[in-house]
Amino acid sequence: MKRLLRFFGMLALAGMACAAHADELVARGRYLTLAGDCASCHTARNGQSFAGGHVVPTPFGAIMAPNLTADRETGLGGWTADDFYRAMHSGKSHDDTSLYPAFPFTSYTKVTRADTDAIFAYLKTLPPVKLANTEPALRWPYSMRSLLGSWRMLYFDEGEYRPDPKRSPAWNRGAYLVQGLGHCNECHSGRNTFGAMVTEPFLPGGLIPVQNWYAPDLSMGPNGGLSGWSEADVVALLKTGRSRKGSAFGPMADVVIQSTQHLDDSDLAAMATYLKSLPERPPPRQRESAADAADLAKTGQKVYADQCAGCHAADGRGKGEAYPPLDGNSSVVEPTGINAIRIVLSGGFAPATAGNPRPYSMPPFSQTLSDDDAAAVVTYIRQAWSNKAPSVSPNDVRAYRSIPGG
Repeated sequence: MKRLLRFFGMLALAGMACAAHADELVARGRYLTLAGDCASCHTARNGQSFAGGHVVPTPFGAIMAPNLTADRETGLGGWTADDFYRAMHSGKSHDDTSLYPAFPFTSYTKVTRADTDAIFAYLKTLPPVKLANTEPALRWPYSMRSLLGSWRMLYFDEGEYRPDPKRSPAWNRGAYLVQGLGHCNECHSGRNTFGAMVTEPFLPGGLIPVQNWYAPDLSMGPNGGLSGWSEADVVALLKTGRSRKGSAFGPMADVVIQSTQHLDDSDLAAMATYLKSLPERPPPRQRESAADAADLAKTGQKVYADQCAGCHAADGRGKGEAYPPLDGNSSVVEPTGINAIRIVLSGGFAPATAGNPRPYSMPPFSQTLSDDDAAAVVTYIRQAWSNKAPSVSPNDVRAYRSIPGG
């Protein structure tokens, strides 16, 4: 009898251990979906979490993000962990069809099998939502999935992240998150005619297709987009949406809200450690300023004194943590001028986070400034103080006046 009781006791303990392990796996999976910012694409506005329906715009047409809930007919209810790993690692659906690279499997391929299993375990716990997936609305010939085979041969390097034994554990963790699950290169790089990312150098900055924001170069070395930033500045921006060097806005504000503010400080510090190691950039090759740039900047100085200096200071250094500096700001001096134009017209809205629940926002000036005045003040701030960026024109302003600032 005692042996029988002991046996059932061991079974109970084993069951409790399995349950604890399963709970731990699901919790880790939930954290990893935050690190991967999965909900941003797989949740439609006012829709149910992870049920799909969000439109991902591309230069080739619109792609609807699929349902990731546990519904067997329209979600992942009929998938296995092997199916999910194949999608993340190889960019193949459970029926072996090629996925369009709007799903960033080009970065997710670096995610380990253990982490994809944890993510899948979490997704399986989501309440099933019956929401049918919609076929992509792509122009011909991009609608032909058969062409993806050639694209993959040219632009897709499959393989999990392999730690560099010469680097520290923190550096390797940061590289894993930045290169893989965080898929930072998907925005912070240029793309070729076929939508493939520029990978050399890594994270050089680039125009985000269709959204018309410029994601800056992420090198913290000389000539880098984050030159002059400290690792603490990077952590502060990712955690709170603001730092002494600038604030998150546009698509990056959404990333902070949905993803990075929820990450452990150790992971944010690891990401900053990795970014700190990116090589310095060569001096930027920028277009020439217009012939009338000096006159435009002179007019812009007057507009700045009237409209901007009260918050950003006459010397462009900002005021405290509320109003970010414009001198040396990577979003001000990025190559295109798009970010500064759009923020002047539509305002700048930092994300509300746990670390900065009531952020200061910049009001829009689209109703206050003409195209000429907006071009003048943007040209001024891009060329004042230590800034050395090319001018923008009234035509540039006109092109972005009707685009929402979000």
